[in-house]
Amino acid sequence: MRIGFIGLGNMGGPMALNLLKAGHTLVVNDLQRDRADAHLSGGARWAATPAEAAASSELVFTSLPGPKEVEAVALGENGILNRIDSTGVYADLSTNSPTAIRRIHAAFARKGVAMLDAPVSGGIAGARAATLSVMVGGDEAVYRKIKPALDAIGDKVTYIGAIGCGSVAKLVHNMIVFGSVQLLAEAFTMGVKAGVPAETLVSAVENGAYGQGAMLRGVMRKMVLRDNFDRVAFALKLARKDLGLATELAREIDVPMPLANIVEQDLVEAVARGLGDKDSSVSFTLQEGRAGVKVRS
Repeated sequence: MRIGFIGLGNMGGPMALNLLKAGHTLVVNDLQRDRADAHLSGGARWAATPAEAAASSELVFTSLPGPKEVEAVALGENGILNRIDSTGVYADLSTNSPTAIRRIHAAFARKGVAMLDAPVSGGIAGARAATLSVMVGGDEAVYRKIKPALDAIGDKVTYIGAIGCGSVAKLVHNMIVFGSVQLLAEAFTMGVKAGVPAETLVSAVENGAYGQGAMLRGVMRKMVLRDNFDRVAFALKLARKDLGLATELAREIDVPMPLANIVEQDLVEAVARGLGDKDSSVSFTLQEGRAGVKVRS
C-alpha cells in the first residue's frame, strides 16, 4: 500500500520502519526531520507537511503524543483532511480520547473519508519487533481493508467495535497497569519494611495462586527489582496523560473512579517533581518516600 506516516518518535519510528520492511511504500513527516533518516535511507519519501503526506497515500497513520497533536495534524491548516483522497483511510495509532476521536471521525465523515482509531500496546520493544497489540475501532469493512498494514506493526491485531472503541480499550488496559503499579508499591513497601527482602517477596508472590499472570509478573519485576529509571520503556509524562484521559472519560459518562483519581494524583506529583521524562515506574519512589523504606535492590 501507499502509506503516509506522521510522527516518528519512539513508537512511530519503529512502526514506520516495519511497514517499509513489509514492502509498503512510505511517505513520512515529523516535526524533526532527522528522525526520518533511517526511513529515507530505506526508501521512504519526505513530506514537508501532514497534508503533503496524505496527498498521495491510500492510508495515512498518525502516531502522536495526544489528542491536541492528533487534532492539529488531522484537521489543521496543513492537516490530513485537506489533501487525503475520498477513497483513502486515516488511522490514528496514538493513545487518544474517545471523544476527540469521534469528533475527528465526524469531520472526516462529512468529507466522505473513512477513519479508524487503532491505538497500540507493547512499548518500544514491541514497536521494534512488530509484536504490538493493536486495538481497532471503526467500520469493520475498513478495518479489513487495511489489516495487512496493521499486521506489519503488530501480531495481535483485534477489531474492538465502532469508532472510539479501540481508544476505550486502550485506556482500560493502561488504567489497570497504572493502578497495579500503585498497589504493588504499597504492598512491597509494607512487606520490605516488615522485614522480608524484596527479591524473596517477588518469588513468594509469583508462586502464589494470583501471582502467575504474565502482566503481574512483568510489572512486579520491572517495578520492584529495577534501580535505573533512565532506561525509558514508557515515559512517566505519557502515563500521566493516558490516565488523565481515562479519568476524563469517566467524568464525561458519570462513572466514579476514586482509585484511578488517587493514582493520577501520584503521577501528577511525580511529574511536578521533574520526573516526567523518566520511566513511568519511577512513580514507585513516591511510595518509598512516604513509607520511609527503600524496596528496590
